[in-house]
Amino acid sequence: MKKLAIFDFDGTLVDSVDDVVISFNKTLSMYDLPALTREDYIGYLGGNIDEIISLVLRDKNTPENIESLKRVYLEFYESSKKEATVPFPHAHEVLTELQEKDVLIAINSNRFTYSIEYFASKFFEDIDFLSIEGHEMDFPSKPNPYGVNKIIKEAGVDLDEVIYIGDSITDIKTAENVGIDCVIVKWGYGNESDWENGYILEAIDDFSQIFKYFCD
Repeated sequence: MKKLAIFDFDGTLVDSVDDVVISFNKTLSMYDLPALTREDYIGYLGGNIDEIISLVLRDKNTPENIESLKRVYLEFYESSKKEATVPFPHAHEVLTELQEKDVLIAINSNRFTYSIEYFASKFFEDIDFLSIEGHEMDFPSKPNPYGVNKIIKEAGVDLDEVIYIGDSITDIKTAENVGIDCVIVKWGYGNESDWENGYILEAIDDFSQIFKYFCD
């Protein structure tokens, strides 16, 4: 049975894309670039901020443009109220029940660590996360196994005692690169191709379906 649950953040625990859409489209308007749809952005999510902006810029994705757009986007995003960002239904209840079962809980995401910590304290303040490993400029981001390996080392568990819970191909590749089991949720920003990926244990449509992987 599993002793450590590592969760992706955006698209798995928290629905955050609408605030991203608002801030990105404000940024694009500053550069006289056309606004994109929610579906466009969902297709770009999964990588770190530089990778997402590169996709947003398409054929204008020079290093200079990426840095410029990133600066403006982060100014808009950090100053916004982020009122459209909310936990997915039952996320808090599931984390609470896992904690009561003495399961170690961690987060691994390509969102900046400080931003994850802000939302974790806002929505999950009573959850004692073993570790929150987000994107840091000096270290590789998902699907590189760096963050997950760091969590596993801190937890002191074997690979077969770990499960990664995410929503996209980035999460699947991360788990595969580490050599741990992976479950994909259907309510996030992935697609049917991710749900049918041969590496995952299963794709779930209800959070309670993960309990079978943990001790009673």
